[in-house]
Amino acid sequence: MVEYIVNWWEKRCLLTPDHIAVVDGETGERLTYSELNAMVKRLAAKLGTHGICRGDRIALLAPNHVAYFEWLFACRHLGAVLVPLNWRLALPELASILADCTPKVIGVHSRFALLAEELRASHAMEVLPLDLAEDLSLACMAAAQDTQPGSAEADPEDPFVMIYTGGTTGKPKGVVLSHRSIFWNAANTAVTWNLTAKDVTPTYMPMFHTGGLNALSLPVLHAGGTVVVVGQFDAEHTLELLNREKCTIALLVPTMYHMLIQSPAFADAVFPTMHTFLSGGAPCPLPVYQAFEAKGLSFKEGYGLTEAGPNNFYIDPQDAVHKRGSVGRPMLYNDVLLADDEGCEVATGEVGEVWLRGGHVFHSYWNRPEATAEVLRPDGWLKTGDLGKRDTEGYYYIIGRKKDMIISGGENVYPLEVEHHLRQHPAISDAAVVGVPDEKWGEAVSAAVVLEEGCSLTQDELIAYCSAAIGRYKVPKRVLFMGDLPKTAVGKIDKSRIIATMLQCGNEA
Repeated sequence: MVEYIVNWWEKRCLLTPDHIAVVDGETGERLTYSELNAMVKRLAAKLGTHGICRGDRIALLAPNHVAYFEWLFACRHLGAVLVPLNWRLALPELASILADCTPKVIGVHSRFALLAEELRASHAMEVLPLDLAEDLSLACMAAAQDTQPGSAEADPEDPFVMIYTGGTTGKPKGVVLSHRSIFWNAANTAVTWNLTAKDVTPTYMPMFHTGGLNALSLPVLHAGGTVVVVGQFDAEHTLELLNREKCTIALLVPTMYHMLIQSPAFADAVFPTMHTFLSGGAPCPLPVYQAFEAKGLSFKEGYGLTEAGPNNFYIDPQDAVHKRGSVGRPMLYNDVLLADDEGCEVATGEVGEVWLRGGHVFHSYWNRPEATAEVLRPDGWLKTGDLGKRDTEGYYYIIGRKKDMIISGGENVYPLEVEHHLRQHPAISDAAVVGVPDEKWGEAVSAAVVLEEGCSLTQDELIAYCSAAIGRYKVPKRVLFMGDLPKTAVGKIDKSRIIATMLQCGNEA
């Protein structure tokens, strides 16, 4: 039997042609599944005239926009590979990515037209406007239906999307997500999370990131629901949009949730249609949990990475209240293993590296077979580099990055545990814990702290606060107060820069 991946997007458009698929959160423009699919086919035909064939890479440089779905499914139609670019990167960083993936064309939003021209100066690629199929307005959908380019037969392992990682060290890697990867993440999420055609989700996460594209957007479309695409996060606008569009489930990062609960409008806000608020991308501080719990709103955390999903666990929001900080249990169609350094499963309650296996796992790193072999075992297990533990009821907790673990005086210190405690202090807005080289301790537990506006806190006061609640070897020996924590291009805390700053400052307790 020949294995294949069904063209679920086409099937969805046939099943629910008149249901609203995508909403522009800024303009309010709505597209049904049939309308969006007509745009997809028209774009695929036009891209075909530009010589796009199976396996060709198509780069996309745009803020969150409805066109992401148009270009994505046009690539599916042609067998091409979509490479969404992180527009927050500097010109040399984008140039390096383009040199690696060698796209034949790049679709560009008008906002980045000048940047695209600079990139074209050093790369042999054609620059195309994002609205390449602009003549396909809602008024001329009938004309679009006449254009029926042949849909490429997709092998499950054919590359579909390539997302470049935003790591803090080394050259960014192109994570190749095959048709298999995309399909199984969407199907697994839709089934396990009980998504239906009644679900409506806003997409605030950047769509060049797996969180914006794969966490909820594609699973909700898979289920026949509606995706509201929003270009920029604003707390007051978000509170209004969630109710205006009758949203049911939303994914935001902790920073967004912090801004949301700080908004004066949050105190009086009600969300009659929302069944789940989901946090991802980073550990969520306790005050956010408390703020949503006080309003009787369902709130939970998720876990994933570009190389797997990014969805891997499910927890009922009611269980999340009693299992605070847990990401839940494995989803229906993937497996989880907590492994020691020898690859053996650790006992309940012990810390091990999180390994994942399932159809949603990535295919490879683009042109980097050695890097692929380091994390993807022949038996299908992906070694994530993250640490976790499992309780007696089978609920999983993410402890932090394996490479971030601090060994101080022979003791293992997990930064996430200390960071959780620091963030519970009312004067602390954000915190990051790192290990700084130290002659006595090997690594000294050190904290970078951002204070709430108008608050003050001394290093001695912070150390005393930690000493009262956590083991002495976990208490930060050095504290650096910062205006903001440095971030990578995808918004993750850049701990390597924090360590460098601490070494430069010599800020010893």
